[in-house]
Amino acid sequence: MDYDLLILGGGSAGYNGASTASGLGLRVGLVEAGPDLGGLCILRGCMPSKTLLESAHRYDTLRRAGEFGLSAGEIGFCRETIRERKERLVAEFADYRARQLQSGRFDFHRARAAFVDPHTVELTAPDGSRSRLTARTFLLATGSDHQKIDLPGLDECGALNSDDVLDFRGELPASLIILGGGATAVEFAWFYAVMGVEVTLIQRGRQLLKSVDRDVAECVEASFRKRGIRVYTHTELLKIETGKNGKRVTFRQVDQTITVEAEAIFAALGREPNTGGLALEKAGVAMMRGHLQVLPTQQTSVPHIFAAGDVAGPYEIVHIAIQQAEVAVRNAARWVKAGRDDRTPDADRLEEIDYRVRLSVVFGHPEVAVAGLTERELSIASIPYRVASYLFADHGKAMVAGEEEGFVKLLVSEESGEIVGAAVVGAHASELIHEVAVAMRFRATAADLAAIPHYHPTLSEIWTYPAEELA
Repeated sequence: MDYDLLILGGGSAGYNGASTASGLGLRVGLVEAGPDLGGLCILRGCMPSKTLLESAHRYDTLRRAGEFGLSAGEIGFCRETIRERKERLVAEFADYRARQLQSGRFDFHRARAAFVDPHTVELTAPDGSRSRLTARTFLLATGSDHQKIDLPGLDECGALNSDDVLDFRGELPASLIILGGGATAVEFAWFYAVMGVEVTLIQRGRQLLKSVDRDVAECVEASFRKRGIRVYTHTELLKIETGKNGKRVTFRQVDQTITVEAEAIFAALGREPNTGGLALEKAGVAMMRGHLQVLPTQQTSVPHIFAAGDVAGPYEIVHIAIQQAEVAVRNAARWVKAGRDDRTPDADRLEEIDYRVRLSVVFGHPEVAVAGLTERELSIASIPYRVASYLFADHGKAMVAGEEEGFVKLLVSEESGEIVGAAVVGAHASELIHEVAVAMRFRATAADLAAIPHYHPTLSEIWTYPAEELA
């Protein structure tokens, strides 16, 4: 065999998997097919989107100057300068990742890979030349692509996707319809609204951000409506038409058919695993409704072929992708050390992923952050729990900062009092959630959290109120 582990994909999961494997002493190769190095997060995801959102946050703050007795003068924004800053930062992040991939700690191949059999892939280099590599174990880390849906008129209307939006070229449209209600849709609904675009958000599900609790989603929706964003939920998309004056989306909501118009459409309908061209069927890797079947050990249906990141699911979150890759690689190392080249896993010796302190964040305004289980998940699992919330509007530091929108929520086991979940919707939620994540990591109870000193007045002090109530 050429390698102990061959990794397909050079994004966050792939690189961290290769780095971990190298540290474990494995013979490692990594194959990346993309024209640019860095992966989705750096090139077309987290970093460019958060850079644009940061400009919007600063712009929004400047517009509120009078509320604090300040004068900011005439304010505005330069789209090209915002774009140049984003491009510069992304280039710096990508250059650093390229140096890491080409550091020599593992073999790096620029090529497209397709399986020939369960232990062999064929590489096609950019110049068209072909070669083959063999490995005892594999890690699939090929990421995801834009999800496609069957909607009449969608392909013909010239809808923007997240790559187009992040590129941020051209003039901003006067009006925009966003299809979808996930993190990307919500973040950019807020972004465009701040930038002066008339925004309509159409979500097929019953609420925005379908994975969060209803009270969290309702807070975001109320904030959007207050800002002038039109929000439609629980819809069935019917068709898109393109006319001389713009684009029209027709959908059904309950018992009425509605048509809305805008200059542009942004299809933020989610992502799907990027497995095209891998010839997984030749390796025997099973798919179900377009998704890989992945065990908690990060193994696919072929035990020596592992998967991590967006291609594996079930969460499209970078730190989880890295965690999955590290679990997969440690298991691959166990597989190699055991000398197993057959199809029978040594399950007792393999590590399983732990999502107990699962984190997710949406960086709009108000921000949304969740740790652990939601009320809905606890109810579905029939786990008895207690819950307590506290409003930012009743918290001194939030009032001083003019950030009174939203609340925090703690969920604890009814039996033990251990914190099993938390949510924040409001200012700096992405930072505030980590205090609870640390508490959950060490299986703290509400009483433990309530006993920790918190400086007054601080935003983080807000956690003491639901903690004390639950203690």
